[in-house]
Amino acid sequence: MSSAGNPPQRAGSKEWAALGLLVLPALLLFMMLTILFLASPYLAADLKPSSTETLWILDIYGFLMASLLVLMGTVADRFGHRNLLVAGAALFGIFSVLAAMADSPVMMIVWRAVLGIAAAMQMPATLGLIFSMFHDPKQRGVAIGTWAAAISGGVALGPLLAGLLLEAFSWRATFLVAVPVMAIVVIGGPLLLPRHQGAQGSKLDLFSAALLLATLLPLIYGIKSFATSDSPMLSTAGIVIGLALGIWFILRQLRSSAPLLDVRLFTNRTVGGALGVFILAATGLGGVYLMFTQFLQQVKDLSPLQTGFAILPAALVLIAVATLSPVIARRVRPGYVIATGLAVQVIGYLLFTQVDSETGLPMLIAGFVVLYPAVSPSMALTTDLVVSSVPPEKAGAAGGLASTVNDLGISLGVAIVGSIGTAAYSSGLADKLPEGLPAKDKAAAEENLSGAVAAAQNLPDHLADPLLRVTKDAFAGGLSIGSATAAVIAAAGAIIAALTLRHVPPTGAAAPGSQGGEADAAESVASAGGGSK
Repeated sequence: MSSAGNPPQRAGSKEWAALGLLVLPALLLFMMLTILFLASPYLAADLKPSSTETLWILDIYGFLMASLLVLMGTVADRFGHRNLLVAGAALFGIFSVLAAMADSPVMMIVWRAVLGIAAAMQMPATLGLIFSMFHDPKQRGVAIGTWAAAISGGVALGPLLAGLLLEAFSWRATFLVAVPVMAIVVIGGPLLLPRHQGAQGSKLDLFSAALLLATLLPLIYGIKSFATSDSPMLSTAGIVIGLALGIWFILRQLRSSAPLLDVRLFTNRTVGGALGVFILAATGLGGVYLMFTQFLQQVKDLSPLQTGFAILPAALVLIAVATLSPVIARRVRPGYVIATGLAVQVIGYLLFTQVDSETGLPMLIAGFVVLYPAVSPSMALTTDLVVSSVPPEKAGAAGGLASTVNDLGISLGVAIVGSIGTAAYSSGLADKLPEGLPAKDKAAAEENLSGAVAAAQNLPDHLADPLLRVTKDAFAGGLSIGSATAAVIAAAGAIIAALTLRHVPPTGAAAPGSQGGEADAAESVASAGGGSK
């Protein structure tokens, strides 16, 4: 923050080099969210997880990272962003080796969960360091846009990297790729990143951290298990318990003089609107992205490498859009830029509702090029809106909150949209499986498409061919229903962005005197009850 009469200090070459270092964990940690999407059939053939265990393997990493980001942001603010980043990188490298050695579904879930904790140590620190190094609003916008592009690129490039690795190695290599990247962060961090002593303050509220985790775990379990559990009562109980604990968490934060999460922040229309839009954008995309990669592999029979290259055009456009969004927001109100992106997403989702098992690859890839990059404005712009609205000493916690919303949105997308797609798949199989199918193969096909593909490999042609035709049609129907659900979610996000963020001026409008931007930030801080330094 600059004083009233002085322009903000501009970043130099060392800061830009440090940004290059910070991009590495941002890219890798979000790449790990999706890198198993293509590897999951190979992992499933090796470890033989159930359908529910497969879902946990895929999203426990993102879920635990999301659950702990707010706490880790507070830890970073108190003990130093660089310290937590380097420690988290070292642990992530070690745990990646252990995950590559997993020999059972349970151990894979455990190590993916531990990796999520190590990832949570790093993400708020990367954003906090960016805000401590880049004080000029335009430079900070470019830096955050680059950071957001790295996150988006990680999510997009995960399958491509997985495809390259699976062509030459086993699925275990998808974990080992993290080791050299994290080694660079551990070595380069002390050399390039500023030392941050941390703010003095009250002790961390570990009970609130545990309560937040206890809120999210049963809630996600309840949502996830509706499509796969034989006990709707158990699923309902998980949701009810999660909501009840969530109310307790909110009340505790409101009564605390030093809350883990300042829930009053949500009463500010800029912060609340930005976070609401962000989670809707990520939720819609999370489940459809997983189903799309499975569709390419198991319905269109592409190899992992071919699937990665099919995703590449959308990934390249996404990185470009994420980088350009802060530049466009200098002239156009951020809320309108975000709303436009979500409206384009709706078009992409609607294109996907027209997909069937016979659809050609050009139409599929074109639809994804429309859909995927349009999430970038939400990520690139809402993060700056949220973190700029709190005092500098709370940047880590605010960054953790913004990253939490993104991670939680992706995990919720896998849980909600993915579960709806799974339910539609099961419904599409009703009374359509071929007669004479062995009981174990019928059960495998009803479980998921992966089970049907595996079963067909050991069946005679007169059973295998109709089994694959019926299950692929059912999966295409699941993708269509899931995409329609995501279209509704994205449309709601576009409306919320246009209405709740229309008061935020273009970022370039406040640049000459910084008066407008500081006034808006002051309103946000006051509204959130975070004005004390």
